This record gives sequence, C-alpha cells and structure tokens, in this order.
Amino acid sequence: MIGALIYLQVQSIKNRLRVRLRRLKKPKYLVGAVVGAAYFYFFFFRNLFTGRGGVAAGTADATPPETLLMFESLGALALFAMVLSAWIFPHERAALAFTEAEIAFLFPAPVTRRTLIHFKLVRSQIAILFTTLLLMLITRRFGGGGTAWIRAVGWWLILSTLNLHTLAASFARTRLLERGVSNWRRRVVVLSALSVVLAAAILWVRRTIPAPEASDFASLDTIKYYVRHALESGPAFYVLYPFRLVIRPYLAPDAHAFLLTFGPVLALMLLHYWWVVRSDVAFEEASVELSRKLAERIAAIRAGGNWHSTAGKQKKKRPPFALRPAGIPAVAFLWKNLISAGQAFTLRTWLFLALFAICIGGPMGASRLTPGWLPPTIGIVTAILAGYSLLLGPAILRQDLRQDLVNADVLKMYPLRGWQVVLGELLAPTAILTGAQWCLLLLAVTMFSRIPEGDAVPLTNRLSFGAGAAIIAPMLNLISLVIPNASVLLFPSWVQIGRERAGGIEVIGQRLIFMLGSVLVFAFALLPAAVLFGLVFFLSRLFLGMITALPLSAAVAAAVLAAEAGLAIWWMGRLFERFDLSAESVS
Repeated sequence: MIGALIYLQVQSIKNRLRVRLRRLKKPKYLVGAVVGAAYFYFFFFRNLFTGRGGVAAGTADATPPETLLMFESLGALALFAMVLSAWIFPHERAALAFTEAEIAFLFPAPVTRRTLIHFKLVRSQIAILFTTLLLMLITRRFGGGGTAWIRAVGWWLILSTLNLHTLAASFARTRLLERGVSNWRRRVVVLSALSVVLAAAILWVRRTIPAPEASDFASLDTIKYYVRHALESGPAFYVLYPFRLVIRPYLAPDAHAFLLTFGPVLALMLLHYWWVVRSDVAFEEASVELSRKLAERIAAIRAGGNWHSTAGKQKKKRPPFALRPAGIPAVAFLWKNLISAGQAFTLRTWLFLALFAICIGGPMGASRLTPGWLPPTIGIVTAILAGYSLLLGPAILRQDLRQDLVNADVLKMYPLRGWQVVLGELLAPTAILTGAQWCLLLLAVTMFSRIPEGDAVPLTNRLSFGAGAAIIAPMLNLISLVIPNASVLLFPSWVQIGRERAGGIEVIGQRLIFMLGSVLVFAFALLPAAVLFGLVFFLSRLFLGMITALPLSAAVAAAVLAAEAGLAIWWMGRLFERFDLSAESVS
C-alpha cells in the first residue's frame, strides 16, 4: 500500500511538471522562465560548489568556535520557542490537510489511519525538500556550516524533526480533548509548568550568571559574549540541550564532525516518527472539515470575493471609519480596501505605534545609560526600512486594481469616471504605506540623537529631516503604486490579478522583469522633483537656513510629484474606461 501511495505522489509531481512545461508555449511564461532561471543560476547555483561558494566552504574551519556556539544557542532557543508554541496556541483538533480528491478516493478505501499518516508524511517531504534547497541557498554565506551537502542535510533534519513534533503535538492535543481536557485547561497546565520551570531557572540563574552591567552592552562583541554565556550556563544548557542536538549537524564544519552529530538527531527524529505512527487518534472528521474550508476559501478567492464570508461564524469586523451615505467616491474605495487589508490597518493601530515610538525612542535616545551605539543604530535601521518600503510596499500591498480588476465589469457599472475609480483604488495602499513610514520616521527621529561614537545631533535638525521626509512620503508612495497599477491596465495578461497567488519559476521571472521596469520608471519620474528639490534647497538654505530648507524643498518636490501622479491617474482612468476584461487573456 505504501508503494501505491508513493506512486500517487510521483504521478502528481509529473502532472504538475507537465502543466508547467505546457505553459511555456505562451511567450509571457517562456520569457519569465528564462529570466527566473537566469536569476537563480547567477545568484545561487553558479558559485554553489565552486568559486566563491567553494571559498566560503573552505573557510568554514576559520569560524571561531565561540561564534558557532552562539549560533547553536540562538538556533536552539528559536526551535524551543516553535515547539512551545505548538503546545500552547493551537486550539483545533488534529487535522491532516487532504485535497477533496484525496478524501474522495482515500478515506472510503480499505486503508488504515497509519497508512494515511504515512501518505501525509511522504507528501510533506516534497515541501520540506524544496524548503531545504531554498534555505541552503539563502544561508550558504553565513552560519558557519560546512559544504553544501552538510547544510542541506542539516536543514532537512531540522525541518523534518520539527514537522514530526508539530504533528505529534496535534495528536496529543486531540487525545486530551477526547479525555475531557479543554484547550484552556491544557494551556493553564502548560503555562503553569513553564512558570515553575522559569521560576526555578531564574533562581538558578541568579546564583550562576551575574546580572548584566552597562559594560556587557558596550559593543556587539560584549553582547555576543554575554548572550552565549547566559545560554550556556545554569538551567538553560540542560533545557536547550535536545534542541542543540538538532542544530549541531547544520553547523558541522566537515564530514567527520557531521557524522558525530548525525546519530543523536536521527534517533530523535525516529523517536518522533514512532510517536506519530503509534498515535491512534481520529482525525478524519477534522480533516474533511479542513478540506472543505480550504476549498471554499480557494473558490472565494478565485471569484474575487472575501473568503471570510464563507468560513462560517466570524466576528463582525469593525470598519476603519464611518462611511457617510454621500461624499467623495474615492473615500468609499478607501473604506472598502482598508477593510480588505485587515483589522491591523486602523487609525488606532497607527496611534498606538506612534505613541510607542515616542515613549520608547525618546527616553532611550536621550538616556545616558543606553549604550552609545544602540540608539543611532536603531535610527539608521528604521530609516533604511522606511526607504525599502518604497520598493517592497507596492509588491506586498495589493488592495488596488491588481486585486479588483477581475471585477472590472462591476466597477464599470458605477456612475463614476475612470480616474475616480483609479484614484479610489490607489488610496488604501498609499495610506497604509504612509502610516507605516511615518511611524518608522518618528522612531528614527527620536532614536538618532547622536552619531555613532560621535557628537550629538540637535533635535531641531532631526525634526527638520523628519518633517521633510514625512511631507514627501505620501507622494512617493502614490507614484510607486501608480506604476504597477498602470502595468495592470497596459499588460493585464502579463500581470497577476485577483487574490489567488500563482507560483513557479516563470512567475518569479515575470515579477523580476516588472520590478526592474518599475525601478527604472520610478527613477525617471523622480528626476523633475529631484532637480527642483535641489534648486529650492540650495536657495532656501542660503536665505532661510538648514532647518527651514528641508521641509520647504520637500513640499515643492511633493507638489511636482502630485502633479505627475494626477496626470498619470487621469491617463489610467482613460485606459480603464476602454478596458475590456473579456478581450484579455489573463490565464
């Protein structure tokens, strides 16, 4: 029977590959596949076994043992947090994810629960192997590991053991529910036991580990030493020891060290496997219910609707603001798309984040007890994140025409001009990005109170820089969002629309092409504003001073960008009025 299930998995993989290969007959997928393959080759595979990758592997022995021990301790701590969350947070019964076809054919078949579990374990290995390859490529430049195969097997051991433990924990939770132990009682027991362990650990730590002093946070090296010493002393060493065993094969510098650490991890994984296959827990009903919910969610997403409406009883969502019966049409689109973005993007959230930035950043940036390098480092990192959000934000936030264009026939029925629809669709992601950037800028202004290992930065200069960035940020976001939305109207068959996310190397290639094109168009759109910003800044600095020059120049540049965005929205509105979804090939 296991052979038949493996045959089913192999045939499913072959069919997926056939579908992907047939799609390459279309130019949009062929060009995307070529670009995606070139990207993966030049950035990952080209130097994996030779060249720079070989140099990196050959210098693994030079990694200090203290650094490897710190990586091992931090990895064990992260793994411990994942395992603990599997016992505390989930509340549902054990449910294995099956498709509707698998439920229709396998559940009525004369197969045991153990066989179904084996089927899911074999299927999960496909995702684990793909994730292993991805993590091996991402982490090949750091981590202190040895050759590529050592890193790959190390990641496979970590992911497989974690997957088995998560599945075993779900079976254990179901067994407790069957015996009358509710979710809250289980959580209370787990948290109580954890509290007792933490209390004992704190008492032990007080006797074995000295309290941190200011000198322990003077530099990154002292912080590394203190963290490593804390995780290797007292009860932390014994609590994290099983998790250290799982992490060690990945950090092995050579084959000999890997073989010495491979045995204990393999024994732990086999123990978890025995635990899973020996668990006699009824998961069929919960699996059928999970499959039904997944099918309804996929169908709702493909139809362009909200999958929450088909997911049974849901808490009534609070709208971001009260929508009046009459008003500006664009505000109605803003209201709708903010609801679609989720409960996190509300005015209350932004006010809380702003208050947090002021209450945390202000005292920390002004305190003399804080290490001198820490506040400016946080300020620089937050400023960099605000800059990166200009490029990454439009790719993440898709509550605009990229999501709603599948309902173009409905949008065209509204008694609105095309530019009104386009403007309304752009407001929600622009508002979300602007709110996030303002919070980051507020934290950067409060934190960057001094130059690292240098003089203090006056508050007036920081406020001037923050005000200038805050003034120009909304228009920069609007321009950055105009580009992908215009691409949807110009090339609807090349850009993914709707809520369903496609995958594959050809889709990655398409996104790379449009990302490069978007960066070039964005840079070209900034040229007039940048030239005028520089001219106004030079003149106003001579006559008004530095503090006034930055906000004034930013306001002038923002006005130029607003004019460009207005022209682009008017042009996109004309495109939308002539747009016919039925005449476009979006498959």
